[in-house]
Amino acid sequence: MPRKTVIIGGGAAGLGAAGGAKLADPSAEVVVYIRTADAVYGSAGTPADPADVEDFEKLLVADKQGYIDAGVTVNSGADVTAIDTAAKTITVDGATVSYDSLVIAAGSGTGDTVPGSDLTGVFHVNGGRSVAEWNDVIARTKSAVVVNAGGVGLEIVTALAKRGVETHLVEAAGQVLPTLLDPDFAAIVQDGWTEAGVHLHLNTSVEEFVGEGGAVRAVRTSDGEIVADLVVVATNRAADTSVAAAAGITVGPGGGIVVDDHMKTSAAGVWAAGDVAEVAHGGGATPLLGLTTSHAFAEGRAAGTNAAGGDRVYKAVRIPWSTQAGVSVVGGTAFNETSATAAGIAYVKGEAQGISRARYYPGVNMVKVKLLAEPGTLRLIGAQLLGGGEGIKERANFLAQAVKSGLTLTDLSTAENVYSPAIGALNEPMVVAATNGVANAQKG
Repeated sequence: MPRKTVIIGGGAAGLGAAGGAKLADPSAEVVVYIRTADAVYGSAGTPADPADVEDFEKLLVADKQGYIDAGVTVNSGADVTAIDTAAKTITVDGATVSYDSLVIAAGSGTGDTVPGSDLTGVFHVNGGRSVAEWNDVIARTKSAVVVNAGGVGLEIVTALAKRGVETHLVEAAGQVLPTLLDPDFAAIVQDGWTEAGVHLHLNTSVEEFVGEGGAVRAVRTSDGEIVADLVVVATNRAADTSVAAAAGITVGPGGGIVVDDHMKTSAAGVWAAGDVAEVAHGGGATPLLGLTTSHAFAEGRAAGTNAAGGDRVYKAVRIPWSTQAGVSVVGGTAFNETSATAAGIAYVKGEAQGISRARYYPGVNMVKVKLLAEPGTLRLIGAQLLGGGEGIKERANFLAQAVKSGLTLTDLSTAENVYSPAIGALNEPMVVAATNGVANAQKG
């Protein structure tokens, strides 16, 4: 009999797991249970301006037929309510289903809710077909409040401001992207928002969504009331681990399922991936969860491969990231000054501000780079980037690999780079920042 691998969840992690299982063992029976009635979405596209999405179906990563063609069975609208690791079964809508190996990729659920969250006009960013409704909703919106200035929140603010909506951003911390950006970079982003007419409410908490006739009319905050006919809640969502925890599978202090470098859980025959799983940070093995869609897919690929009898390691992460923030694009990898200081990690810093192409070419943009390295060895431990668009994502990807590979500021300061006036400036900003970092280290 072929091995039966059951996957709970059809997001990026579930999709990766299904593909990994079939690659490891093409004869395996792979069955996916999805809570929603729809197919797998590229949920990172949800915050984008719906007017930019010509065809909603293009947000689909894979439809049901795509699974079928790959030899995977999909059960949508299926709610998994229990796992029995001893009997190797799950309970789905009251029925018992057996498995040989199990991958939990249930994603995340809504965390603490604010009173009034069920009012019409209050949207929670959770992927799915709600994005199809946004175009009409935004078209009739006069004033909107976005809750939380994380990456998703900033993308939504960009979309709303682009459409001419009076936009308010409410953030409990004292800056945007509080876990990712240092204050000096955040200040540049915030200045751009202010110039674009976005109202920033920092150091402000949301207390209640106030309704009238069943629809939201305002947001009550610690700093007063903001009138709004649209609220977008972009706060971090909690890992959906309740079923796993009830089955005795170990959940860590961060709220995610504990896994090893093969994405295996504490239970025999059970793996986990995506928002539900804690993975190790490469700079000290700190457990992390709720990373990007690309991380979820890669975790799922490893979990599915191993669940089907293969051998695939998921290495500790350095978390390259990038997002649109008004007129700026920001990005980075691994540690910034704030997180390094909080972790008690000493560092040498190198900074530079350059340009994306020759200054006499149309479309030239500023590129600001900050690099952090270990004192003595000058091994790179983190980076921050800010610019007008092009090249920020690519530099973040490169620098993440540089951190993982152990490159030093000296290596980067002597690196070769493309010079082509239309697409690349003579002096690569990363090289200049590394050179400045070496000089700072020599000064002591």
